[in-house]
Amino acid sequence: MGSYLIRGILIGILFGMPVGAVGTMTVQKTLRHGLKAGLATGLGSSIADCLYACVGVFGLTVISDFLLEYQTIINIFGGALVMVMGIRLFVRKGETDVLQSQASRGVQMFLLSFAVGITNPTAILTFLFAFSYFGITKESGWAGGIQLVAGVFVGTYVWWGLLSAAVSVIKKKMENRSFSCMNKVFGTILILFGIAVYIKIIL
Repeated sequence: MGSYLIRGILIGILFGMPVGAVGTMTVQKTLRHGLKAGLATGLGSSIADCLYACVGVFGLTVISDFLLEYQTIINIFGGALVMVMGIRLFVRKGETDVLQSQASRGVQMFLLSFAVGITNPTAILTFLFAFSYFGITKESGWAGGIQLVAGVFVGTYVWWGLLSAAVSVIKKKMENRSFSCMNKVFGTILILFGIAVYIKIIL
């Protein structure tokens, strides 16, 4: 049974490595607020991935059929969310959230990252492909499925942890950089990711 956990970790790492909108958010939050902020942002994405992994591994076809049927609407919402975050970041001037508590800031980062991750229903298809590639079938049972989902969480969160740690090291050498300049850079990247979602929908 331990093999399911290991395969889940591998799938999680491979699935988490592409740096999309959440990756951009994680890097920006780590540079702006430190390692804990990056970990909070990555956690939201990992939880969203786990939910989609559950749908795939346990064959919850009612949920998967619904999400895939309405994926265009969900993607439109997700693209809009990413673009709004990008625009807000782009127009932000300096430190506007210094009075916000660390706890409330962490919750906000988690929820935004979760929202971006959960508005990507095609993740179900990605997980189904990954499960098939690693030779995982429905015969794995509940015990194997739980280990697999746990492995996906560990794998994705290990990736976000490594990314946040690496950015934290870089942050120490960037203390004199302008936050306003970085906000515009990351804001532009998020806006482009949002636009890419709509281009994909149109095509």
